[in-house]
Amino acid sequence: MDQDFECDVLIVGSGGGALTGAFVAASEGLDVLVVESTDRFGGTTCYSGGAVWLPGNQASARGGLDDTNDVALDYFQKVVGDRTPADLQRAFVRNGPAVVEYLERSRHIDFFWFAFPDYYGDIGCPPAHPRGRDILTAPLPASELGEFAGKVRSGMPADISGFPEPDFLGGGRGLVGRLLLACSDADVRFLLNCEMDTLIVEDGRVVGAEADNDGRRTMIRARKGVLIAAGGFERNQAMRDEFGVAGSAEWSCGAPGGTGKAIRAGMEIGAATDLMSECWWMPGLTQPNGRTGFIAAVNGGIIVNAAGERFGNETGPYDRFGRKMRAGDATGVDHVPAWWIWDASLGPSVPSAAISMPVLDFETYERAGLWRKGATLAELAGKIGVDADGLERTVTRFNDYCQTGVDADFHRGETPYDIYIARELSAVMGRDPVNPVGTPNPCLIPIKSGPFYAAKVGLGDLGSKGGLKTDANARVLRPDGSVIPGLYAAGDTMAAASGEAYPAPGTPIGSSMVFSYLAAMDIARE
Repeated sequence: MDQDFECDVLIVGSGGGALTGAFVAASEGLDVLVVESTDRFGGTTCYSGGAVWLPGNQASARGGLDDTNDVALDYFQKVVGDRTPADLQRAFVRNGPAVVEYLERSRHIDFFWFAFPDYYGDIGCPPAHPRGRDILTAPLPASELGEFAGKVRSGMPADISGFPEPDFLGGGRGLVGRLLLACSDADVRFLLNCEMDTLIVEDGRVVGAEADNDGRRTMIRARKGVLIAAGGFERNQAMRDEFGVAGSAEWSCGAPGGTGKAIRAGMEIGAATDLMSECWWMPGLTQPNGRTGFIAAVNGGIIVNAAGERFGNETGPYDRFGRKMRAGDATGVDHVPAWWIWDASLGPSVPSAAISMPVLDFETYERAGLWRKGATLAELAGKIGVDADGLERTVTRFNDYCQTGVDADFHRGETPYDIYIARELSAVMGRDPVNPVGTPNPCLIPIKSGPFYAAKVGLGDLGSKGGLKTDANARVLRPDGSVIPGLYAAGDTMAAASGEAYPAPGTPIGSSMVFSYLAAMDIARE
């Protein structure tokens, strides 16, 4: 070996979950080493808005939210069902408040409640919360990063499309920056450009890992445990193909480190896996460079398939719509790609208050073959390869719903989430209203005035969801249910506790933080 390291706890990854585990383990008196495979910290957390779903916590109580952890657990279990073990679901929801309390011991971390409704309000409120259960950290001035200046992954606009970064770290970048500072106070050690690829097992126990540390072969001994919270495999097309994951590595909004090497390392020593064909789905606005922008809100227009037909509630939660895209039509009509249709009353740009990358001008997308314009719906349909009669019928039907205020097909505008997208999100995002609010249903705005516009929509994702199976303490399991001593997993490296559902904004980061916390506490107890 070219170089060796030794520690009590090895943390693989540097997103919100990994850094939570590092801070907790170090605060419990353990010697912690964090290794990150890329040249910057933060992973896909830095691409996110930074919302964290940890219901019943002290920050939400300070914000005056009327909620309890019991009701939130009831909600989570109703949404997820029996797809994942009940004790795993309980471990996530029950330990959320403890994570918030522990992290707020740091002088760098202070959460506040942020209104963003739960995604399954159609099951009733309660147990879904009409105002949401999310918390955020305040933005962090870049000037306060100290030793981590220039070492936090950029947000999606800069990282994927080269847009300039603001002079403060907001959203997920702010969370990562603050966790890094908290970890530094706790004497956590860090290595960038250090990619773990093999776990070391002695007498049936994981005792460390081998890694490529900036071109040097490195052995890292971990006296007490290894926590892998290194993301999924969304950026690895070969693994996507192997496990039948829809979409494309190019369409994913996961960060570059999502190669699946950590998951593969676990599998190679006998770890069980689950949910390997699943992702955190979303409709993606196809970009000229081939990537996708995360469409977090549809404030106007409709999305149709090749038959010119709607196939879901466009204003509803993105994962649920993405799952509709993936499923296709029972008659064999594909929903990928789909086309977002709107009219001149909403202007030449997509009617959305929240897309993860800045939207360019119409002509740029038109030159790339991604957006089209037609004087009539029939002309537009011809340009995008959609059945013209089908599109005409769909728009006529949708306009009738706009008059009555009731979407009889997909119930658009009937949940607190839908209403929030229509009435509040623009202001929350600090923008002028994207378009007029519909009447009598704020989510239904007719499509009547030419020219008509269309934008290509692909099936994107925010990361893969399948990974190593764990118990309620984040200990990695073998196929027979026995524990692999010394090995823990969290985040997208772990098979998600939420199963095939995406219950609320902040579920991915929140669950990663909880199970990293549980792993750190379990290691400390040993």
